[in-house]
Amino acid sequence: MGASEGARHAQIQVMVVDDSAVVRGLLTRTLESDPLIKVAASVGNGSMALAALDRAEIEVVILDVEMPVMDGLTALPKLIQARPGIQVVMASTMTRKNAAVSLKALAAGAADYIAKPSSNRELNSAEDFKRELVGKVKALAIAARASRGLPMPRAREPVAAEPSPARPHGGRPIRLRDAPILAPAIIGIGSSTGGPQALLTLLSSFAATVNLPILVTQHMPAMFTTILAEHLAQACGIPAAEAQDGEPVAARRIYVAPGDFHMTVELENARKVVRLSKGPPENYCRPSVDPMLRSLARVYGGHVLAVILTGMGQDGLRGAEAVAAAGGAVVAQDQATSVVWGMPGAAATAGLCNAVLPLPEIAAYIRKLVLRSAA
Repeated sequence: MGASEGARHAQIQVMVVDDSAVVRGLLTRTLESDPLIKVAASVGNGSMALAALDRAEIEVVILDVEMPVMDGLTALPKLIQARPGIQVVMASTMTRKNAAVSLKALAAGAADYIAKPSSNRELNSAEDFKRELVGKVKALAIAARASRGLPMPRAREPVAAEPSPARPHGGRPIRLRDAPILAPAIIGIGSSTGGPQALLTLLSSFAATVNLPILVTQHMPAMFTTILAEHLAQACGIPAAEAQDGEPVAARRIYVAPGDFHMTVELENARKVVRLSKGPPENYCRPSVDPMLRSLARVYGGHVLAVILTGMGQDGLRGAEAVAAAGGAVVAQDQATSVVWGMPGAAATAGLCNAVLPLPEIAAYIRKLVLRSAA
């Protein structure tokens, strides 16, 4: 069995690229704490990463942003060209500059990003970071293998059950709701892995053409959500910004949940206002999609249009249940166009969706629904 064939059936093969040997060691130990993952290469810059591709069958790269010789943004397109199908996760400390570079990298082909703790001590003890890193690597590798018809990796020791990549969510079929759809008065969008690219594609296609408020919860840390909102404003041609606590909900405006805050809508003195909170994380996330959608169902009843885009996990499932129970509409991105079909797949296979569509078709569906309801 050759190296390529062996990698298909064994552990997920990962390369760590960071100019700090200490950080590389910590990342390696974190990743290999999961028996499905093997760090096959650990190098100090982008040039060395390119050379390492000839020595190992790498599936996922953890790529630092700032490095000598060749930085992450320069190395990214070279890695993708050298190994088509490789999944790259950008890693950076949480500065405004690095957040902007990471979002630029997503537009250039990176599959995801992760914000590194600001110190080695924090990195060594940050359980949330460890869970996020391992989860993203596994989700991206399994989704990529599924797209190529390859099996899941198999560990030598028992691990938590995962849906089969060839049969996501246990092979459950998609069951669409045929309930009547009320006129939407607000749109709530949830996304995670692959979300920034999907949001830019979707919102730039319809946001300026509908006279409704749009709320967006994307799993991102602070500063990253600031940059995302700026990019959405530029792409969509309507105001888009991180939400402010207590501001009124207005039409033709995009509200982005700030990193580390849940965003909800409340009815106060007959006014609909945005509320931000640091309530407990849901689905290991803050911001989380579920609180947002639940609040929209409470305030707007059946006049809610919920859109669940690409992302790992199942955040948005409970919120979509609340929207559907109130009589609102739920739309999910399909598996073929999702980077990871976790969040939308959970809603789709639970029978909550009125439509499950490729990303390029969702905007037309929304416009049709809004225009039909307004007629």
